[in-house]
Amino acid sequence: MNKTPKARKAPVRRAEGGEAMRAERAIAALMMLSAVGLAGCDTPSVSEKQDPLKGDIIDEANLTQLMLQAGDPEESVRYFENAVAREPDRADFRRGLAQSYSRAKRYPEAARIYQELLALKQEEVVDRLDYAYVAVRLDRWNDASALAASLPASLDTPRRHLLDAMLADHAKDWEAADRAYERAEAQSTAPAEVLNNWGVSKMARGDLPDASRTFERAISYDSRLFSAKNNLAISRALQGDFRLPIVPMTDSERATIQYNMGVIAQQNGELRIARGLYAAALQSHPRYYQAAADRLAHLDSAIVN
Repeated sequence: MNKTPKARKAPVRRAEGGEAMRAERAIAALMMLSAVGLAGCDTPSVSEKQDPLKGDIIDEANLTQLMLQAGDPEESVRYFENAVAREPDRADFRRGLAQSYSRAKRYPEAARIYQELLALKQEEVVDRLDYAYVAVRLDRWNDASALAASLPASLDTPRRHLLDAMLADHAKDWEAADRAYERAEAQSTAPAEVLNNWGVSKMARGDLPDASRTFERAISYDSRLFSAKNNLAISRALQGDFRLPIVPMTDSERATIQYNMGVIAQQNGELRIARGLYAAALQSHPRYYQAAADRLAHLDSAIVN
């Protein structure tokens, strides 16, 4: 789906003092965007023109699972909100609502439902794990740590280890983070998301060359993972390499990456490189790219004057 990317501040080169603080905050934002994605996949939405219950072909359990996988998260939210209102004692409906809120990026509402599950003692182990991911999204690291500590040692899954890795990253315990990422990668059948997060972790440490290699590994597992492609370009730009990575990308993705590299070039004082990247982003994007046009106009004025 091609959407005009919104302007955003790209990470800046790590340095001493205040610049390093800005870089850490920018990279931390990348980590939040990259994380919490192991179970996600795009599936077709349930058509409103078709009744999935017609002829009683799909029973309630299957319909619940179908709605959890609906391509439109808000459609899933509506279904489970109605289901909980109709049968408030059903833990599976409440669980489905929490998961649907999370998929719709309505994290405060997801947290509220998970809290209800815990208060009613209806939660399963997976609910505590999912709730911990929501807490990370809300920057509630103490809650996430407490939830992780409550998980049984027998829960040995990639998502559990990825959560441990993110908590270690937050504490800047890089050795513990690496151990957790290694376990998550080893156990995952599709480790692209794990490697993407691991690459962002290495960016936070200032190890940009290794971060770039880790993003390349992520893309080798899933060439459709835009966050890894974008992060690869950013990690290279922070090292002064403003060439597009040689990876598959759509026109919209190419424009977004060129724009983000342009922001880094501009912040580093490379104004002519930035101008070229903004112009390339305008040319690459299948529709009008307002953010790139605005920055290009500003730079043209600055260079002429």
